[in-house]
Amino acid sequence: MIIPAEFPQLQALAWNRDAARPIPAEEAFALYERNWRFVDQTRLTAREKQLIQSLAAEFGHGVLLVAG
Repeated sequence: MIIPAEFPQLQALAWNRDAARPIPAEEAFALYERNWRFVDQTRLTAREKQLIQSLAAEFGHGVLLVAG
């Protein structure tokens, strides 16, 4: 389980829910993938970058599918 409030860009993506409520890792991965265009990549912390890499490895076969 991942707490969106602990990751600034994920918290922004989860604007319509309680960011302090843990969400499943697969749901966090889906939020990043679906909403990547809203992620300010220049503001990603090292910890959040690591989270995204870990999620991509686990749920995306090492790939984060983003339109761009």
